[in-house]
Amino acid sequence: MTLGVRVLATDPAGRLLLVRHTYVSGWHLPGGGVDLGETAEQAARRELREEANVEAEGPLTISGCYFNPLVGGRDHVVLYRAARLTIGPRPERNLEIVAADFFPPDALPDDTTPATLRRIAEWQGAPPSDRW
Repeated sequence: MTLGVRVLATDPAGRLLLVRHTYVSGWHLPGGGVDLGETAEQAARRELREEANVEAEGPLTISGCYFNPLVGGRDHVVLYRAARLTIGPRPERNLEIVAADFFPPDALPDDTTPATLRRIAEWQGAPPSDRW
C-alpha cells in the first residue's frame, strides 16, 4: 500500500491554497507522499512548506481517508484541513512546483482537478466519497 497526503488549507479570507505541478496538469491541493519514518501529519506539514511556503499552526484536522485507484490500485490519500496558517512569500518556480496561490472558493481556476473539486465540495457540505 502507498500513502499520500493532501491539505485543504484556507487563509483568513477563506481562500483555498492550490498548487500547480510541473509533472501533471491542473491545480491541486498541496500534498504528496509520506516518506519512510514520517507520520502522515508530518508529511502534510512538510508538503505545505515545500510546495507553498506555508506553515500550519496548531494541530491539523483529518478530514478523510480516500482510496485512489488510479495509483497502483493500493494507494490511499489522507486529507487534512488547516485554517491557521503562517503564509510566507509565494515560492519561485522550481523542479516540482510551477505556482502556488490562494483562490476564493467561488473563483477557482478553470483547470482545477476533479478530485480537488470533489474535496472542496465536501468541505462546503456535499456528501463525502471514499474515493479520491
